[in-house]
Amino acid sequence: MTDQPKQPEQPRFEPEIIPPGESHDPRGTRVFIDQTTTEQIYVGKIGPFGLFMLALGIGAVIAVVLVLLLGAFLLWIPIVGLLIAAGLVAGVLRPLFAGKGR
Repeated sequence: MTDQPKQPEQPRFEPEIIPPGESHDPRGTRVFIDQTTTEQIYVGKIGPFGLFMLALGIGAVIAVVLVLLLGAFLLWIPIVGLLIAAGLVAGVLRPLFAGKGR
């Protein structure tokens, strides 16, 4: 162990300095700059209309998935019914054909 005094931790981010006369809205648009490219991405807060449209889109996707699942289920009902009916008919007709094969 060393008896050296601990150095103070350096800040991880530089503080944002806003010049006098400029307004700073903490809820406003933020700009993120990727250092590997020159493109900028603007991220804004979602308002009531945007939130409504997002909920409407999610609801539409859920409705489409539900319709597809329900359609697939309804398609299998007659197929299973036909298989059960074929099994019943085969069970009724089996004694008729069992004696002739010998």
